[in-house]
Amino acid sequence: MKIQSRIIIALATVLVGTFAFTSCTDKVAFGDSFLDKASGNSVTEDTVFNSATYTQQYLNSIYALQYYGLPYNNNCGNSASPWTGKFDQLTDCWVMHWNNNTIYNAYYSGTLDATQTPLLSYTNDNVWQAVRAGWKLISHLPTVPGLSAEQKASMKAQAQCLIAARYFDLFAVYGGLPLVDHAYSGTEGTYTLPRASVDSTVNFMVNLLDSAIDSKALRWAYDGNTTETDSTNNIGRWTEAGAMALKAKILTFAASPLFNSAQGYYGGTSEAEKQHLVWYGNYDPARWQRALKACQDFFNELGAKGWYHLTTPAEVGCKNDPDGYRQAYRKGYAFQGSHEIIHSTRVLTVDAFKSGTYTWHQWLDNPARQNCLPTEEYIEMFPWSSGKPFNWKADLAAGNIEGTNGHLFYRYKAVRGGVVKTAQRDPRLYEECIVNGQQKSLDWTSGKSNGDIYELWVGGNDASNHVASHSDSLGTILQEQLTARYATGYDQNKYYMNQDYLRKYCQWVYLSLDEMYLMYAECLAQTGNLSGALEQVNVVRRRVGLANIENFPIYDANDKQIPAATWTANKDDVINEILRERACELGLSNNHYYDMIRYKKGEWMTTQLHGIITYRMQRNSKGQWVRNYNAWIGPDKDANGAASEPTRFEYEKFEIQNRRHALWGMDPNSPEVTRWYLWPFPQSEINKGYGLVQNPGW
Repeated sequence: MKIQSRIIIALATVLVGTFAFTSCTDKVAFGDSFLDKASGNSVTEDTVFNSATYTQQYLNSIYALQYYGLPYNNNCGNSASPWTGKFDQLTDCWVMHWNNNTIYNAYYSGTLDATQTPLLSYTNDNVWQAVRAGWKLISHLPTVPGLSAEQKASMKAQAQCLIAARYFDLFAVYGGLPLVDHAYSGTEGTYTLPRASVDSTVNFMVNLLDSAIDSKALRWAYDGNTTETDSTNNIGRWTEAGAMALKAKILTFAASPLFNSAQGYYGGTSEAEKQHLVWYGNYDPARWQRALKACQDFFNELGAKGWYHLTTPAEVGCKNDPDGYRQAYRKGYAFQGSHEIIHSTRVLTVDAFKSGTYTWHQWLDNPARQNCLPTEEYIEMFPWSSGKPFNWKADLAAGNIEGTNGHLFYRYKAVRGGVVKTAQRDPRLYEECIVNGQQKSLDWTSGKSNGDIYELWVGGNDASNHVASHSDSLGTILQEQLTARYATGYDQNKYYMNQDYLRKYCQWVYLSLDEMYLMYAECLAQTGNLSGALEQVNVVRRRVGLANIENFPIYDANDKQIPAATWTANKDDVINEILRERACELGLSNNHYYDMIRYKKGEWMTTQLHGIITYRMQRNSKGQWVRNYNAWIGPDKDANGAASEPTRFEYEKFEIQNRRHALWGMDPNSPEVTRWYLWPFPQSEINKGYGLVQNPGW
């Protein structure tokens, strides 16, 4: 049975409308309505679970309730709506300039409270529908006719993974949760099911996954024909690898400072902290050891069973050059047959050919709604193509950014008939983001950059007036544009890819092998094996042609260089480098947001963020290089001789002002900031009185 994640109608026609979870417009609140029993439900259950075909379709319908992180539809929960925003736009890496969405109205303004709906809703994102349906399936499986023992065991294990995954989706942003451990019949009337502790919630999720893993009923991988256009019937199903990876991710998250600390993140005196609903109540290094073992178990199985691996340039028919490395990275996360995707979800009912209203590509084509803009802070996280860390202050002084030898993004070489340019930064930068001078296409087949360039300089064809207003007479930037597509001087590229991905369905990468390597590195570092940690980081870096991370010094928060021999001996510095590497490798996947909260990086919430304005430089009649604000056409273009594009630029950082966040400038350790580590439960659910204690500060 083909898995079609997030399909609105997943059951046979006779079943449509019978179960609440068959439509993403149906809301099933956890509280009292969780027990609601629709009229005639028992008859319908008899119909479904007396048929092997209907039971398989029922399982598929639960797959349709998984998390999908790319906004695409107004009516499928907050996480799916283009009117909300993305998790990573709450960090220091990405910003949203459009003022008509949840990000701006609730988070940036600082007005979110328990009466509003966060980005991932406690009641409106299909979590409890999936949990209820999963337990219902498990309870009925023993008596379903026409299914073999092996089929029943596999379906049960898949349901356990689905339940655990949906629990983790909420746990990561809410903390301890009510634990539903069986199928309610709907006849119980009233009940009390309060929030469980962090420890109990973690063990609940892990036990579900352990049961699925230990059953040996899951395949390690579905390794049949998995091309982009003709995937196997089983692609998207939970696997043993997926269950083991999710277990490792849950344990790593739980071992992190948010939960595993000597003091609660809000001071320790709130009711939720005293009941250990938002932390363990102490710090225990054994939690990191437990997470490490889960990672080791995964990689031991990978070594024995294989199949999953990072995509290489040779594998996609490319050379070991900037375009080839970028293509390998792209195919790794975007290609639905990728050997590095451990678990993914996708949308098939939304039209990928741009005939619908709120498809992914149409949303991105609208500058007002696009506005998922990289910050200058994010751009500077990406190293040079050698692997050497980028540092604005040091590289500016060295002439690497501006001037005769400046090559912030590309190095230009004049040749007969034009110029040849070579990308100078981490290849992942050009896939994650759009930068000045970048060609508008990386051909999906050939892996070669082609097409016109993005003209993001002042007066450029793309930037135009869409970056910032500038007064040359005053010598100052007046303000960045409010809703323009390039308001920070950059744009999003990942998952969008201009026209390259127009006819393809975007998958949401839920778990991936590159994340596992970096997670393993983190656990090794946290347990004292710093050299082992760096080895895992280097596996990920080598795939995009970057030299080993320990070959280079790094820079501290004050731009002071820390020699490699020093920083590689310091656990905190190694952890920070792993987090930076995760930001570069796992962009727009929610992981940077998760890293921010689980490491209690309040400074990522409070630091003033920046954009960049780019100026095209041109020689005047005296041979001096001056800024030119005109379009690069006619006499201005002719003045550059045989150059096919401008080759020299100056850059100026500016503070983002028009979309300032309420938290910017606050003390990162203050209660006004730390309360944002976990989101508020809906007051309507708390008022039901089943034991839902509110998170600290809300």
